[in-house]
Amino acid sequence: MRIFFPLVLLCCSGCTHLAQDEWTGRDKAQHFISSAFLAAAGNAYGERQNWSEGRSASFGLTFAISLGAAKELYDSREGGTGWSWKDFTWDLAGAATGYTLWNIGH
Repeated sequence: MRIFFPLVLLCCSGCTHLAQDEWTGRDKAQHFISSAFLAAAGNAYGERQNWSEGRSASFGLTFAISLGAAKELYDSREGGTGWSWKDFTWDLAGAATGYTLWNIGH
């Protein structure tokens, strides 16, 4: 996980362009809800695999954040909508919320 953020920053340095978007909107809600669901699903998967609580949590968070970063990398290609730090921020917030809600429920 320690290498994830520097890796994302390194990958983004080659982005063809950045998005010019707002902080709010339906798109942002989709990023938040999707990441929350993916983090909770990753946690559940780890639990079903009889992994430790820490490993399950780490997998869930990494799974959700990695998919959010992959989506932004896809968007940053030529002809895409552009890398959006705002979308990625909503992905991070959603992943943290999904992780929290999953652990409150257990």
